[in-house]
Amino acid sequence: MKNAQEWLLSQNSYNQDQSSYDDVRLNQGKAVTISIASGKGGVGKTSISLKLSKMLSEQGYKVLLIDCDTNLSNTALKLGLPINNNFEKLMKSEITFEECLHRDGKFNLLSACNGSTELFESSKDHEKFLIDILVKVENKYDYIFLDSPAGLARETLTLNAYSDHRFIVVTPDKSSITDSYSLLKILNMNYGITENHLIVNKISNRNQYKRIVKTLSETVENFLACRLQVLGGIQLESGEVDLFDGLLFDEANISLHKSFINLLGRFSEQGVCEHYNARKLLAGTSQLRQEVQPIC
Repeated sequence: MKNAQEWLLSQNSYNQDQSSYDDVRLNQGKAVTISIASGKGGVGKTSISLKLSKMLSEQGYKVLLIDCDTNLSNTALKLGLPINNNFEKLMKSEITFEECLHRDGKFNLLSACNGSTELFESSKDHEKFLIDILVKVENKYDYIFLDSPAGLARETLTLNAYSDHRFIVVTPDKSSITDSYSLLKILNMNYGITENHLIVNKISNRNQYKRIVKTLSETVENFLACRLQVLGGIQLESGEVDLFDGLLFDEANISLHKSFINLLGRFSEQGVCEHYNARKLLAGTSQLRQEVQPIC
């Protein structure tokens, strides 16, 4: 079977003219593309995508976050931005990619639509359209995050197969673990994906976290012959749900903020520094990481 990424790249319908790009980037070359994925919805993918993207941009990296749930977009809502139909206009070539972006320093967001009937009835393959965008702009960014839809739909699988890395988000819910294993299985058997990263969200205690990591890691290794890199866990917040988005971006919430620092630091140690020269990230997070012990 042809390599999934090669096949996906061969579907590109854009040229890669970068003449209009004049922003300064830390790493010259192709962006690191990371899909934030899960088998089950409601596990916190959007919050994790936003937090990691914003943190990297604050370290000086140029970051693009794409909301890939094309007609149920939540990224803009979590940032307090108004809903719009710019993504629909982009698909119809009425506006440009640059006109669709929300910019906040080095953080760029391409949000999608919410309940667009035209988008719903469109015959276009949304995943191919998104990958065409990626191929066109991946030389303009240091990191590109894909807030991927949950489940096993073709769009989800294709976007995850295209990505350089996949952060699989699970919660202590049994259905979350089972559904994420199903996602890993299909990616392995149909797309040849043998390595993924694991984030355990909404954990109550250390023992619960260790059980989930052991169960999923051993199952993936024994039955799929895959490698599951453990990035760490994020504790369950006990406050009111409608206030969580405010807490997410507040560095004063030290426990939550340090959990994300640990995630990024471990990812850097496992792959980014070796392959993408992201040593500035480790330098920027080392002091805070020394102050907090990993959950695992």
